Amino acid sequence: MRYELKIALRYLRARRKEAFISITTIFTAVGVMIGVAALTITLAVMSGFEHSLKARVLSLTPQVQIQSAEGSITNYSALVDRALAIRGVSGADPYITGQGMLSSGRGIGGVVVRGVDPENPVVADEWGRYLVKGGFAQLSRGNTIVIGRDLADQLKVKLGDKVRLVVPLISGPNATLGTKTGDFTIGAIIDSGIDFLDSQLIFMNLHTAQDFFGRPGKADGIDVHLKNLDDTAAVTVAMREEISRPYYVRNWMELNQSAEAGFELLKRVYSLVLVLLIGVAAFNLVATLIMVVMEKRKDIAVLLSMGATRRDVRRIFVFKGLIVGAAGTAAGLIVGALGCFILARYHFIHISKQVYGISTVPISVNPVSFAWVAAASMLLCLLATFYPARQASREMPVEVFRT
Repeated sequence: MRYELKIALRYLRARRKEAFISITTIFTAVGVMIGVAALTITLAVMSGFEHSLKARVLSLTPQVQIQSAEGSITNYSALVDRALAIRGVSGADPYITGQGMLSSGRGIGGVVVRGVDPENPVVADEWGRYLVKGGFAQLSRGNTIVIGRDLADQLKVKLGDKVRLVVPLISGPNATLGTKTGDFTIGAIIDSGIDFLDSQLIFMNLHTAQDFFGRPGKADGIDVHLKNLDDTAAVTVAMREEISRPYYVRNWMELNQSAEAGFELLKRVYSLVLVLLIGVAAFNLVATLIMVVMEKRKDIAVLLSMGATRRDVRRIFVFKGLIVGAAGTAAGLIVGALGCFILARYHFIHISKQVYGISTVPISVNPVSFAWVAAASMLLCLLATFYPARQASREMPVEVFRT
């Protein structure tokens, strides 16, 4: 162990006449700890909100979507095969959508109808994880639908109950607006935790929806699912080369550019504010180390007289500052990790589900974020040691011994 480090560790031990300096050192370390813990928890919460936002966005918009400039798609089976041949694609799901009113005799609500193929593995993988009762396989029976838990509560219905769906239809050469009514059975109930899906969206067999809305053999679009979201841009480019007009391809980033950019800006602003909080705590080291330099003037003079270089003296106070910063940073990382675990485990902070789409604060811990916070904290602590260390190395032994 270098002798400069030994001296720095010794200066951390308090003597009675140096108790005040030791107390300020402890408070400095605590300040760094609070700043680091606050930043790690905030980054975990912001990452959780980002993942929740992406999950919510991808529940409302597809990862990659194929649509037709002519409106409906008639050869959707061939397009699905062409999409599946592209590298990075895990599945493709043709769909049809419509709007209507769903009633049970005990309640009524506006709904968005989505016709899907229940035998498509993508449907089971994407929506099956939200099932709380029944299954999507029930859609194969024809006049069966899947609804969200909030909608089921609103209509006061349960699995197996009958409901009535009324939808507007435009038909005839004069584009006459009319309505169509059908009776359906509740075949499954989902709970996604996303307000729109649970209160307004219902699923129907694709062929049943085509017949019900008067669009047999047609699809409104094809949702393409990816093996990795990071490949979105590459898959989009490949798909545009493979599938040309009248079809066009869009991805989730293009459909939600403003939300993605706004959230990234908000995350950066929060991070900057909390880094400044760590900086305030770190630069308390300046005052603490200056007091130590003033207290240890005779020790510094003795070291210089015994042959220590001014660089060695600087190292002593740099080491002392880094030890205090490292202790505060390590404690802050531990407190931050513990805080993230408690928030993720016990969910005692509740937020408005109507506003955020989720009822509790989401947590997503990324080890890279912890490493970034630790590096930033140590860098600020290192910068805070430069001035006091420089002042210590400028002490003149002769002047000190005269006083």
